[in-house]
Amino acid sequence: VQLQASGGGLVQPGGSLTLSCAASTRTYSSSVIGWFRQPPGKEREFVALIRRSSGTTHYADSVKGRFIISRDNAKNTVYLEMNSLKSEDTAVYSCAIGSSFSSSGSAYRSWGQGTQVTVSS
Repeated sequence: VQLQASGGGLVQPGGSLTLSCAASTRTYSSSVIGWFRQPPGKEREFVALIRRSSGTTHYADSVKGRFIISRDNAKNTVYLEMNSLKSEDTAVYSCAIGSSFSSSGSAYRSWGQGTQVTVSS
């Protein structure tokens, strides 16, 4: 499975942006799609994940209440709606696919290339 992340860009603090993660093929129903980000000069960190079959989600505390992860199984696409963006949300955002409902990057077997999100006035 190949993943393609898109939708990044420059946005002002307090603004919104929606990222997309499109899979090249139909994913297994039990698959989990995760979003991760890597801020400049920092380690990669977990953002959110969703199970394709049930739609069950999990968020990092830093984005809970501001970000919404969703999926469109017919389009093999997962979205990350980001609201009330802060400068500390600036990072390269990547999506990945795995089988475990886990916030650890090591649980994911395939990664897409990242998309840059910059929050700045």
